[in-house]
Formats: sequence, structure tokens, C-alpha cells
Amino acid sequence: MAGLVTSPPPGGPLVVQPLRRRHCAECRSGPLAMLVVEGGAPRCLDCADLGHLVFLPRGDTALTRRSREESALSAVVVRFNRRKGRYERQGVLVEEAGLVRAEERCLADAEARRRRRVRDARRRAVQDVRFTESFAAEIRRLFPGCPEERARAIASHASLRGSGRVGRSAAGRALSEGAVVSAVVASVRHVDTPYDALLMSGVPRHEARRRISGSVEAVLRGWRVPGRVEEAAQAPG
Repeated sequence: MAGLVTSPPPGGPLVVQPLRRRHCAECRSGPLAMLVVEGGAPRCLDCADLGHLVFLPRGDTALTRRSREESALSAVVVRFNRRKGRYERQGVLVEEAGLVRAEERCLADAEARRRRRVRDARRRAVQDVRFTESFAAEIRRLFPGCPEERARAIASHASLRGSGRVGRSAAGRALSEGAVVSAVVASVRHVDTPYDALLMSGVPRHEARRRISGSVEAVLRGWRVPGRVEEAAQAPG
């Protein structure tokens, strides 16, 4: 315990979690889980008039700060780290009533954050619906022969928040023609051709795309020109 200050630091009393067995120099109780050094001798919390305080481990910065604000008396708890050669903070001792008030304040903040998250989620949901509708409308503009439900399905898939798909890219959010066409092509490739089956059979991706490229173009031609959907569906693969 050499080098540990025996006078209280500016932030209040200092309490130590000893690494070795220590007994109180005043009441002889021990071994002590926590102690205060007074005049170079260890004192238990009761003898140091800190026995009524409760220990709050470090980790929750807001709760720690508010607990000290709500407590007329508090103490910092430290333990010596042999490897680093220094005392490190382990938590604080605070009044139980102060801890309760601090917890109530934190819970109030947590509830406020929860309500804000709900509001934000609702706002994002509305934005997502509007964006998906705009994306589907752009698909229908570029591919008037695309069935309405299919356009919605493509738009919903491509614009899913957090998916990283083309609809969430900068180009997709700007409804650029390239991004919209890419989303449509991807859908046709997976839904209207044997592309997935080719991949599952071991065909390399680039070769699989080459084999189904004609089928993809046939569907796209049918969707670009109304009235040619049946022709596209009957086009050879």
C-alpha cells in the first residue's frame, strides 16, 4: 500500500480494495474487502464512517455521475494493478437513497430514449414506404410492361433499409436509371431464369450469367414494350 495517499482527494474519501489480507487497525475486523487508509493504518468502512454507503461498480458513467450528485457523501474505490504499477478506479461508494434517485433519473432518460426511438422508427417507416413507392413507379416508367405487383416486389427488395442493395445506394436513392435497371435485372435473373439452379449445380457465376443473358434480355424487352410480355415469356433461353 506504499505510495497511496492517506489524505482524502479533492473528490472526497478514497477507499481501497486491498490485494492482501488486511484488518482494521481500530476494531480489528477483517479481512477487509474495502478499507480507508488513515495515518498510514487501514480502517474498515464502519470505523471510517462510510459503512452506510453502497458500492456501485464502474461501467455506467451516467449512473455513477448522478449517484454522486444525489449523495451528500461519496467515495472513490480503487485497486492496485500490479502489472501496470498504478491504482485504478473500480467504482464508487454512494448513499443508497442517492443511488435510487439516480436510477430513477436514468430510467426516465431511458424511457425518453425509447420513445424517441419509436418516433424515429415510425418516421423511417413512412420514408421507406414513400421511397419504395417512388422506386416502383420509376420501374413502371422504364418498364411499362412490368406487372404492377412485380414492380412493387422488386422495389421493396431493392430498397430494404440496411440491406446494402442497389436501392439503398446513392444512385438508388436518387432513382437513377442505372440503379433501377440493375434492380430489375437482378430480379429477372433470379426469378425468371434458371440462374440460381445453375449456381447450385456448380456453374461459375460469370458462366451462369452468360447462359441466361438471352432470357434476361427477352424479359426486359417484353417489359419495355407493352404488349410484348407474352413474346418475352416464350423467348428461348
